[in-house]
Amino acid sequence: MDQKRPVDATGAAALIGVALLLAFNQVVIKVTGTGFGPVFQAGLRSAIALVFLLGWMWVFRKRIKMPRTALWGGLLSGSLFTVEFISLYSALDVTTVSRTSILFYSMPVWLTLAGHLLLPGEKLNPVRIAGLVLAMGGIIVAFAERDGGHVSLAGDIYSLIGAMCWAGIALVVRMTDLSKASAEMQLMCQLVVSAPLLLLTAPLFGELVRDVQPLHLAGLAFQAIGVVGLGFMAWFRLLAIYQASGVASFSFLSPVLAVLLGWALLGEQIGLQIWIALALVAAGIYLINRP
Repeated sequence: MDQKRPVDATGAAALIGVALLLAFNQVVIKVTGTGFGPVFQAGLRSAIALVFLLGWMWVFRKRIKMPRTALWGGLLSGSLFTVEFISLYSALDVTTVSRTSILFYSMPVWLTLAGHLLLPGEKLNPVRIAGLVLAMGGIIVAFAERDGGHVSLAGDIYSLIGAMCWAGIALVVRMTDLSKASAEMQLMCQLVVSAPLLLLTAPLFGELVRDVQPLHLAGLAFQAIGVVGLGFMAWFRLLAIYQASGVASFSFLSPVLAVLLGWALLGEQIGLQIWIALALVAAGIYLINRP
């Protein structure tokens, strides 16, 4: 097995680029939501991304092959993926990018807590405990801040549910034979399950179509191809080259960049408490993932 190397300058630049892509995606979802209902938008994204993934695998001669023992893990992963994006898109529909991002990117907190209980070798140490305390403090501060514009308790709860489902997907991969499947097949499981479920349940979450303009169609294409397709592939390529701990340590950038983009591009009002919450969550995530 090839020895994975520490993150160098090239890897750092690529990881910052991926973090920026994921952060910008939050803004795109928010803007595209003025043309489509939240869950219908998520379903369309999964369906388009699935078509793109199949084309990608055909062009690069990737085999569609899944270990039988990984099938139930794939179904569970896809189900969690469905709930994750019902929650994320619903949150962005009713509250700001900044609030959603701080709470949604708390995923490492829930993964660390679950890993301590369920995964051998994932026990808490003093540094990770400090990270958990900081991040949980940030979540509490974000929840306590109710004076900013477009504040929604439902949006906050949706964001946390999405974060927990995201952590659940990571646990499923680690604890089942889904880990033996290729990155493309893991993504395919999530898309094959989520696309029909999201599209079928979309009418339960309000209107399907609002005021569709070319900008909204471009937003869908960006999410499906730029983020789910190419962004995912870039992330797994980086994991194949660099040490996982080094790659994970950059995850604190996504909420920071998302809050900044929400302020810069959408004119979101960000109070002092939200900046404090962001600083605590970002510092906590960094310590949790520190090698």
